[in-house]
Amino acid sequence: MRDGNSGAGPGADVAAGTPPLSGFRVADLSTGIGGGYCTKLLVDGGATVVKLEPPEGDALRRWTASGQPLGNDEDGALFRFLAAGKRSVVVDPLDPACIAQARGVLDAADAVIWTAGSRLAAHPELQPAALRQALPRAIVTAITPFGLTGPWADRPSSDLVLQALTGGPAIRGLPGRPPIATGGQPSEWVAGTFAALGTLAARHRALATGAGELLDVSMFESLLLTQDLYPVTYCSVAGHPWRAGKTPNMPGIEPTADGYIGLAVVTAQNWHDFCVLIGRSDWAEDESLYTYKGRWARWLELIPAIRAATQARSTAELLETAALLRLPVAPVGNGATVPQFDHFAERGDYVRNPSGGFLQPVVPYRLSGGAAPRPFGPAPSLGELELECASGAGVWPGREADATAVRSAAAGTAATASLPFHGLRVLEFTAFWAGPLVGQFFAMLGAEVIHVESPAHIDGLRGHTLRAVGEELWWEWSPLFMGPNTNKRGLALDLQSDAGREIARQLAARCDFVLDNFSPRVLEQWGLDYPDLSHAHPGLIMLRMPAFGLGGPWRDRIGFAYTMEQVSGMAWLTGEPDEPPLTPNGICDAMAGTHATIAALLGLEHRRRTGRGLFIEVPMVGSALNLAAEQVVEYSAYGRLLQRSGNRSPVAAPQNIYRCAAGDGSAADGEWIAVAVCGEAQWQALRRALGDPSWARDESLCTAAGRRLAQDQLDAGIAAWCATRPAAATAEMLCTAGVPAAVVVLPYQTRLNQQLQARGFFEPLQHPVVGPVLHEGWPGRFSAGPQRFHRAPAPTLGQHNREILSSVLGMSDAEISALEAAGVIGSRPVGQQRAR
Repeated sequence: MRDGNSGAGPGADVAAGTPPLSGFRVADLSTGIGGGYCTKLLVDGGATVVKLEPPEGDALRRWTASGQPLGNDEDGALFRFLAAGKRSVVVDPLDPACIAQARGVLDAADAVIWTAGSRLAAHPELQPAALRQALPRAIVTAITPFGLTGPWADRPSSDLVLQALTGGPAIRGLPGRPPIATGGQPSEWVAGTFAALGTLAARHRALATGAGELLDVSMFESLLLTQDLYPVTYCSVAGHPWRAGKTPNMPGIEPTADGYIGLAVVTAQNWHDFCVLIGRSDWAEDESLYTYKGRWARWLELIPAIRAATQARSTAELLETAALLRLPVAPVGNGATVPQFDHFAERGDYVRNPSGGFLQPVVPYRLSGGAAPRPFGPAPSLGELELECASGAGVWPGREADATAVRSAAAGTAATASLPFHGLRVLEFTAFWAGPLVGQFFAMLGAEVIHVESPAHIDGLRGHTLRAVGEELWWEWSPLFMGPNTNKRGLALDLQSDAGREIARQLAARCDFVLDNFSPRVLEQWGLDYPDLSHAHPGLIMLRMPAFGLGGPWRDRIGFAYTMEQVSGMAWLTGEPDEPPLTPNGICDAMAGTHATIAALLGLEHRRRTGRGLFIEVPMVGSALNLAAEQVVEYSAYGRLLQRSGNRSPVAAPQNIYRCAAGDGSAADGEWIAVAVCGEAQWQALRRALGDPSWARDESLCTAAGRRLAQDQLDAGIAAWCATRPAAATAEMLCTAGVPAAVVVLPYQTRLNQQLQARGFFEPLQHPVVGPVLHEGWPGRFSAGPQRFHRAPAPTLGQHNREILSSVLGMSDAEISALEAAGVIGSRPVGQQRAR
């Protein structure tokens, strides 16, 4: 812990502008998007990443989502985006001498990123457990579909199947249509992001302890945290699910005279403003329409009228009027249009790839204070570096002076073996979902996190309460607030008062981080801007998460996760081809928080090296642009616009969600089943499971291209077969045969999943007001701990006022009592009298 007057720490002579992770050596034994994006995030932060590839190379080199033919030696554009700045060596898994040389490369690495799927990663000496044993000082990060442990560790999977298991498709889709998965392989991108974050947290611990560890990242668990807002926590408190079926946004993405407009009607005020936008004052007066469920119940009545109103006006006209109403709204982007939006163009959010010339998004954060991400470099050609000897010489660059002591350098905190962030203190001015996730991750790993709310303006998620406003302690009955705020201490502070702002400034001077996800003007209005705070505390790291950034034409626009999914192109790939796009609903909140936490750890590393703090800007939209990068990359490189295709995918054929016969009525059974065939072996396994019907015997179906051409025929045959069988038994039978399949469950039903239960994913806590609460965990297991992530429930309003002011600021009981009497601190929302 550093106070406001701390001096420069280790490595204070590091040159300004040095990427924070410079000198961090990462060996990449991964294939595919998940490992590729994980290591891209590390490269962007300054790490040196060396890809160890089999002679045929990473399969991603030959991938294009559009089916664009590639030349013999041509790498696909997505590979060139994800591999920019990396190095490559070829290791033949059948050659013992090559394996010995690979071990030399690995011995000099600080971290190893591993995924299954290549011949090289399948080598016994290159399995995660073997790597962990052979490399005791390295971090070994394994990204697998279900995790390395549990009954499903070797279960067949695909992106669609993982989505079905998380419950996302079950709450998405149109009346009378099948559930709909999110397009664009989100499980890969999400897991890669969590893996990068976990690797950086493990690095922070390794800097203090000198020891490595195994990080076991589950794609299933990663995706689960992005599909709905704490459904298991909600159900454990309410006794019933928040969503028991499809509840898409309405209005959501609607057609206009010249395209589509994306709307995020979240609050009753948003609904009222939308009614003004389309001239329906009668709807604005109807309180039954203030909620999602109320509007959904009247879908057939409302949606034709909504679409008639929006189609009567242009997108630009609707955007202009909606902005005046402060209604969260966005143009709906795709691979062709997103880079052309004026906000992204003015901010320079897209640049040319150095080896392909196509457009790609910049990193999702902006650093100041002498820190900078690594400039994008070209992607490596296959085996561009030669393995010269068993020591790995010629593969790794020399370390900088600061980084040579990376194994033994203290991290600047009192980190413990199981809680690497112990000794850090975080002051958090955040609300809703994305912002609180940053502080929660630090708290999970031991930091002291102070969540600041105002008694006059409590965290917006407290308003999603299970009790009627006016009931005693109604604000403490929000499972959605409990979800992202465990392990924190709560301070209810009136920041409109001079005394409250002075307390905030004093706390900031005693913290390592200040976090904020309010609109751009709020902290300045409170006098808490970075120049003033850092003048008193040069080591302070401030991280701000405005929706669209602190500059640009959209700076002052309101934005939710829905908005980011609409504008970035994520929504464009989600939905039926004959209907408007569907908003994925939530993935951008969780991913904005995770990318922001990665940026915060880059800031922490910068301070460790230089002794100086810095300012970090992480626009919420930045993470969405990166997660949806493939669309822009494909269009810019090949002129091919990716389109939504229901539940089909370029990764698998056949792939779809099929209706099944009525099951046994248990929560484990369901109405729909997801099935995906990702290769020739799985196709043959499916044929055998189906009884090798005549319609599946055509020789053309033995190739992925042939099956894609025959998808309608294959869907009809599989649908007829599924229609007579119960979903749960059918999914188990297919998985046993080697075919990825899963029942489409509702989000709250994930609490019954045997794999999640075996891995202890859900963790119980006792809340002082509501009693037992079950919390979703974190999607990685650190072998060095902690054994559980949730150790204390979310704070009640102002629960730790006295504790914080006395222990952190040294205030006396009399001083604290005077602040209570003056209303500067409190434990109840303003205007809420204690029940008698």
